[in-house]
Amino acid sequence: MKLGILLPAKPDIKWQIASQAGVKYVVTKAAPELTGQLPPWDFDSLKQTQKRFNEAGFELQALEGDEFDMSRIKLGLPGRDEDIEKYQEMLRNMGRLKIPLLCYNFMAGVGWYRSRTDLKERGGALTSGFFSEDMKEESLKITHEQLWSNYEYFIRSVAPVAEESGVKLGLHPDDPPVSSLCGYPRILTNAAAFRRAIELADSPVAGITFCAATFKVMGENVANLLDEFRHRIWFIHMRDNQPMQGGFRETFHDNGPTDIPSMFELIKKLDINCLLRPDHAPTMAGENNDEPGYAILGRLFAVGYLKGIMDTLKIG
Repeated sequence: MKLGILLPAKPDIKWQIASQAGVKYVVTKAAPELTGQLPPWDFDSLKQTQKRFNEAGFELQALEGDEFDMSRIKLGLPGRDEDIEKYQEMLRNMGRLKIPLLCYNFMAGVGWYRSRTDLKERGGALTSGFFSEDMKEESLKITHEQLWSNYEYFIRSVAPVAEESGVKLGLHPDDPPVSSLCGYPRILTNAAAFRRAIELADSPVAGITFCAATFKVMGENVANLLDEFRHRIWFIHMRDNQPMQGGFRETFHDNGPTDIPSMFELIKKLDINCLLRPDHAPTMAGENNDEPGYAILGRLFAVGYLKGIMDTLKIG
């Protein structure tokens, strides 16, 4: 098991703090608006991003998220074939650079979303949450089955290239896992949908980014899913939610209802050996809240907390 953290693609104080905390493995999003370079379908741009991490003492283990505008691919719009070709080239570049994992999603129109970002957590830290009452109903721009068709077209186009390149594809669930959001359908909202997605991909590199808290919000049995999907889990996102009326709020990793040490015991028992990172954490004192969930101090607290569990259980 490799314990890492998500860091921005360009060096900043988060890099220094993570290094001081002993973090070695990193995940990043190398989209052009974050790197100031071409998207990672350009080999030199991706190589430069990797080089910066290497020079800072990190190992770049994964890219995460939409690395360029995926709208035409997800919505099945004219030009998607051109974008898929760029996606394929990105996978080839990852293979050449030995970046082993791509964490991707198929959330159309809206990515991960929280309706509130200023909820008070322990000690006055700020956290985020999602509540259905905050959302207004909107007519769907496309149907659920159209989105499934677009996913099938995409994954069957890119999975063979990922396989040839030695890159694993870890599909992230829709977050929050609601049936629609802001007029767009959501399809990866339960375990059955992941079974369907893996079957459609029909590839040994097609697997799961196991976001434990999102599966929990779905109402799924997380322990059972860890067992069922253990041979397809390439990446684990670890955080916790506190269920509330009409939704949930995010918590510190040690302050929620999930027994995370027991979850790690199960991960060890099932011999799941993959990359793992702490996911969202509250914004702590002295930090600004312009990136809810991704300020650095709460996530570094989580690194220490998870590392302590892993060391105790002799994981990794």
